[in-house]
Amino acid sequence: MNEIQILLSSPATLALLVANVVLSIVAFNNATIVDRLLFDIGRMRRNNEWYRGVTSGFIHADPFHLFMNMLALYFMGPYLELTTGTVGFLVIYVAALLAGSAWTYMEHYRDTNYKALGASGAVSGITTAAAVFYPFAEIRLFFALPMPLGVFAICYVVFSAWASRSNIRDGIGHGAHLGGALAGIAIVCLFWPEAPQAAWDQFMATLPRSL
Repeated sequence: MNEIQILLSSPATLALLVANVVLSIVAFNNATIVDRLLFDIGRMRRNNEWYRGVTSGFIHADPFHLFMNMLALYFMGPYLELTTGTVGFLVIYVAALLAGSAWTYMEHYRDTNYKALGASGAVSGITTAAAVFYPFAEIRLFFALPMPLGVFAICYVVFSAWASRSNIRDGIGHGAHLGGALAGIAIVCLFWPEAPQAAWDQFMATLPRSL
């Protein structure tokens, strides 16, 4: 099957792509929608508006932010969904979205002015989950540098942990990335324990026999 056929065989991925694109495009020109849906610690604490931990994952700050997240979902989502099934895929996506929001909340708990939006946490979980199943699948970092997906996932988690710990103010939700990425790995290990074992076996098979 080609990429389009695979996508059409992955209803959850397709629905999430459409939902993110439609809601984000509408929100680009509607500040009221953004205000009601974005992750806002102040309002979450004052008004118990915990739904923002979910709704903020369906709107984006700008077209580039939307494009990068949806590009990753487009390439990773269908293959993961075909591997885990639609229900399993949705469990990973939702768990990563919630974990990313929870991590962000804990990290910025004292900053009542902190706001965020975007599907990065959920997409991070999809990416790391796919890496457990397909650690040696080749990706192109920055569209040029070939790299095994497993290596990318490890580097991604390490960098996100460092950036989150360092509290870098670069406009990127590193805490959400880290929480989502760890959730993706955890869910796969919990429900598909044979996957990390297979990944480890593949890794060991690449080592020289003398080792």
